[in-house]
Amino acid sequence: MRAGGGWFERRRYSDQGSATVWSVGAIAVLCVVFGTVLGLGQAVVARHRAAGGADMAALAAADHWAEGTTQACARADRVARAQDTRLTRCVLTGDISDVTAASGAGPFAAQVRARAGPAPATCPEGARGGDTGGSAACARPAPTDPHRPERPNPAPLSAAP
Repeated sequence: MRAGGGWFERRRYSDQGSATVWSVGAIAVLCVVFGTVLGLGQAVVARHRAAGGADMAALAAADHWAEGTTQACARADRVARAQDTRLTRCVLTGDISDVTAASGAGPFAAQVRARAGPAPATCPEGARGGDTGGSAACARPAPTDPHRPERPNPAPLSAAP
C-alpha cells in the first residue's frame, strides 16, 4: 500500500492547498482595507478642497461687495472654479459674504460654508468688559464682580496748586 499511496497517505496530506486559500483570504481582506483607506483619503481631499475654495470665494465676494451682489458673486464663482470647486450658494448681507462651495462627486462630495467680511469694530476697553466680540459686545455693560463693590472713578491726578 505504500507504493500506491493508500488511504493513510491521502489522509495525512489532505490539508494540501490550504495555505493558498488562507493567502487568497488575507489578500482579499487587505484589498478591502486598502480600498477603504483610499476612499476615506479621497473624501478628506474633497473636504479640504471645498474648504479652501469656500474660504477663497468668500474673501473674493467680501472684497467686491461694493460692486453689488451680482458682481461680487460672479467674482466668487471665478475664484471657486480656479480652486476646482463649485459655488453652490452666495449671499451678501451688507459687506459680509456667506458662500457655500462643493467639491467631489458621488459619495465623496463635500460642501463647506464660509463667511468673510471686515474685522469687527473695536470698543474702548471699559465699554467692552473684557469681551473680544464685535460691536454687540460694545453695547453690553461690563460684568460686575460680586466680591468687589462698585466704586466711582477716582478723581484724576492733577498737579498740586
